[in-house]
Amino acid sequence: MKGYVQIYTGDGKGKTTAALGLALRAAGAGKKVFMAQFIKSGEYSEIKALERFSDLITVKQYGLGRFIKNSPSDKDRAILQKGISEIKAVMTSGDVAVVILDEINVALKLGLVKIKTLLNLMDLRPSHVELVLTGRGADPAILEKADLITEMTCVRHYFAKGVPARKGIEK
Repeated sequence: MKGYVQIYTGDGKGKTTAALGLALRAAGAGKKVFMAQFIKSGEYSEIKALERFSDLITVKQYGLGRFIKNSPSDKDRAILQKGISEIKAVMTSGDVAVVILDEINVALKLGLVKIKTLLNLMDLRPSHVELVLTGRGADPAILEKADLITEMTCVRHYFAKGVPARKGIEK
């Protein structure tokens, strides 16, 4: 089966959730999935849930999760570069059908990864691999290479009323 490049971007909620839904659907069909989470670090509810499918879905985090309001450190950059190398190996191994790069658009925007590196990674994608990139602010060069682009638009969000992220819903 031919794979495509999908991008979930925009300021609205649901980019990672859409990618997780695709991962779950692929696992249900017996396909192996590799999900790389950039910037994020820690135990999110989705990580705990996906452990139940560890024979088909692998999740690795390549971030310290500490600099969202500050600047990334050299350690943040080193972790991300290690991730890019691992993703190349996994994606080209022939073992996985779906590769998800969660928050890669944000990592690009923050300068943690260069556009050339991400475009090269996209070019390395074997034709049978579905590649999913998530995160706000997708670069136009990335969008140009995509086969499917979904932009989440925020019309209203309860965060504006001071509601914090809720366990099992946003985290």
